[in-house]
Amino acid sequence: MSLDELNHGQKQRLAFIDFSLQYFGEVSRQDLIAKFATGLAAATRDLACYRELAPANMQLVHQTKSYHRLPGFKALFPHDPESILHGLARGFGDGLSHPVRPSAVCLDAVSLIHPSPEIIAALMRAIQAGASLKLHYVSTSSGERQREIVPHALVNNGQRWHVRGYDRLGGKFSDFVVTRIKGISGQGPEPEQHELAAADDYWQRLVTLVLVPHPSLAHPEAIALDFNMVKGKLEIPCRAALAGYLLRQWSVDCSPKQQIRSGVCQLALANPEVLTDIEHLTIVPGAQVKA
Repeated sequence: MSLDELNHGQKQRLAFIDFSLQYFGEVSRQDLIAKFATGLAAATRDLACYRELAPANMQLVHQTKSYHRLPGFKALFPHDPESILHGLARGFGDGLSHPVRPSAVCLDAVSLIHPSPEIIAALMRAIQAGASLKLHYVSTSSGERQREIVPHALVNNGQRWHVRGYDRLGGKFSDFVVTRIKGISGQGPEPEQHELAAADDYWQRLVTLVLVPHPSLAHPEAIALDFNMVKGKLEIPCRAALAGYLLRQWSVDCSPKQQIRSGVCQLALANPEVLTDIEHLTIVPGAQVKA
């Protein structure tokens, strides 16, 4: 049997099996039934068909009643990394992650950074399993070093994807740029309580950013319309660990009395007191300016 002999519905279900094994590490008949509203017999046939096409990709673990990913796994379907990452953030899970066909009349922003599907998959499996990972990571400050992290989230910060987790070398929660991970050499010791997401204060802390049109603008209504502001302001709840990235991405003037007048800032932060509660202040426009 080959993939070409399958109809579209079968390919969808097998792609879902492939996706689940690659990004979550396991799949069960109940997963197929819940996703595609099929019967138990049909789910069993789909799993048998997948095993026939890729016998080295999974094995049944009777204790969990699920099929688990084998070390020699090779994806049957092309899972485009950009589609996967955006899909995972939106609850995507059908596995048919083919690249988007470019449109001549509707163009998206050009992405210059493309994470490795294998690295993304390994990070997602570790997050799902609550495991630690040993990385070969290259930073701009210290170069290549081996790190051990306990990852708990993948995040797009507006420019690139990073993994949030506990850094055992630094002894704190940090962000690691996914494309700077040269390789993953395996799992580390089981995480302790202080290394889990529940102990990540900046991640657990929710803040509200109140954004307004920059006071230097001659026609602030244009910006209010751009951002669908209500009564001239936009309130954005977000995690304290991510607020700095958002303020940088949208060039929000966070200086005292909105002192940035170069024209690069169309937005200003109306509640600057929130800055004391967020992470990554060094990247926030105007946050280091003295009153």
